[in-house]
Amino acid sequence: MTDRTFNFSAGPAVLPEEVLREAQEALWDLEGSGIGILEHSHRGGPFDRVIAEAEADCRSLAGIPEDYAVLFLQGGASTQFAMLPANFLPDSGTADYWLTGSWSKKALKEAQHYAGRAGVHVAASSEATGFDRIPRQDEAQASEAPVYVHFTSNNTIVGTQFQSEPEVPASAWLACDASSDLFSRPIDPTRYGLLYAGAQKNLGPAGVTLVILRRELLECQVRALPTMLRYATHAEKGSRFNTPPTFGIYVMGRVFKWIQAQGGLAAMARRNQEKAELLYQCLEDLDFYHCTAGEGSRSLMNVTFRTPSPELDERFVAEASQQGLAGLKGHRSVGGMRASIYNAFPRAGCEALAAFLRDFASHNG
Repeated sequence: MTDRTFNFSAGPAVLPEEVLREAQEALWDLEGSGIGILEHSHRGGPFDRVIAEAEADCRSLAGIPEDYAVLFLQGGASTQFAMLPANFLPDSGTADYWLTGSWSKKALKEAQHYAGRAGVHVAASSEATGFDRIPRQDEAQASEAPVYVHFTSNNTIVGTQFQSEPEVPASAWLACDASSDLFSRPIDPTRYGLLYAGAQKNLGPAGVTLVILRRELLECQVRALPTMLRYATHAEKGSRFNTPPTFGIYVMGRVFKWIQAQGGLAAMARRNQEKAELLYQCLEDLDFYHCTAGEGSRSLMNVTFRTPSPELDERFVAEASQQGLAGLKGHRSVGGMRASIYNAFPRAGCEALAAFLRDFASHNG
């Protein structure tokens, strides 16, 4: 790493330095073509290779079989909140949602636009305790015959993360908003009907959304929809029904290659575990800070914590910024601090933050 500020932002977030350098060159000249990636036609040969490699590397990393479509879309996870039920939740059916934070609440709200008399069912929720944990499976109550079960695998605002997928009734398939932890650890894509993720955490820049979808679901569209809101449209046209976010797809493809070079998803998971444990152990040892997420639910992506007072929280963020530790202010809805340590965030940044945690506690405890 060069001498850069440690960026703890929750998203858009840190990207691998090697990828940034490659993108810098590609902006001027993509692979010796004499034309930059921002200028290439999305239907020309150079971009054909970019999108084909991105999909192939995506499949290779996660073991995605051919009976799943890999789509590069736009609109972020927020569009997927509506697109998923619009395509697959019939007026006569219901879907189960696990409520574990702000984003899962937004997903449920969008689904309610398409729910019929049966409505959308809350299968489990930790809202009563401020979303400080992931509900246990034995606390969940499934509806009678849901079409799908939806959950948010990592909750960036409150710093909680599912350790394993929720159980799914026999009638249902699993849908997941994995925006902030997709490809941070191994996954079994065949356990899902649909996975989606905004790129701006672990995968690339804002503006491109990755969707992994079981192809047989493309035949299950339950209502007439505008062309751009149909998954089948994008699957049939290879994510190029309209002009796709070409630069975002290029960068995402380079991130896939970077993950491969680091040893793949298993190696990425080990690195992320080590970084998070370094911070959580420091926070617990100091007896000055409070981790806001409960043990057993703590995220490896977003470490959330507080000092003894809001005033000290503000001082902490300000002084940390002066030390080159940026982006630590917690989400405006919950306050406190949040250290986002996605795939590309270096261990050295966690070590620097741990040192600052100890120093700040010694001067303010």
